[in-house]
Amino acid sequence: MNIYEKEEGIIVRRFRAEEDDIDVLTTLLHQAYQPLADQGFRYLATHQSAKVTRERLEKGQGFIAWDRGTPVATITYYGPEIPKDGNWYKQPGVGVAGQFGVRPDYQSNGLGSFLLATVEHVAREQGSTELALDTSEGATHLRVFYERRGYRFIEYADWNVTNYKSVVLSKTL
Repeated sequence: MNIYEKEEGIIVRRFRAEEDDIDVLTTLLHQAYQPLADQGFRYLATHQSAKVTRERLEKGQGFIAWDRGTPVATITYYGPEIPKDGNWYKQPGVGVAGQFGVRPDYQSNGLGSFLLATVEHVAREQGSTELALDTSEGATHLRVFYERRGYRFIEYADWNVTNYKSVVLSKTL
């Protein structure tokens, strides 16, 4: 089991289906996405059920950031071998990061960057040549966040579970 330590008190470890409380993780995602919901963006994570949270975590490799026993952020990595929707996501060697959320009181302190770097590292180790993700075209602050970390625009996508057009971004690993 890999554990990545950001700083004293905050660790990132893999999701443990038998231990981790899905209801707590679902609430974390709802909290993390609430500022986006307040702006009118209907990301799946703004309202998904605990069942959906579990399915998404178990489909890929989930990572949870913990601060003194409390989950404060999460991200899921889906390797190239996992079937996915979207043109770019189906390309050989393309891994995908999703279900990425940081509790609002932990945002803007580097934790999101650390989680993303952790997944980039894992993706590279597992043979992905690209790491892709998507977000709302209108969430400019998130686009800037990703672009500053080397992600580039690939294509637009229109998922049936959102109320916006998405941008697919990718980074060469």
